[in-house]
Amino acid sequence: MTCNDEILMQIYAVGNALKVTAVDAASGVEVSFVAAKNTPLFSLKMMAKKKLSYVMAKNNQA
Repeated sequence: MTCNDEILMQIYAVGNALKVTAVDAASGVEVSFVAAKNTPLFSLKMMAKKKLSYVMAKNNQA
């Protein structure tokens, strides 16, 4: 995953939490996680990018 990769994100509220789904546009790898409702958008984007990187690296090792 490089700096210029496009990440598609869907964020929706579930009670006092946010359900975040992120997809790497190039590979189609999808991840999701739950965060507190008051989490800044920048932090959500960083968490999505880090989790996508982790999952993509894990899948390449298998």
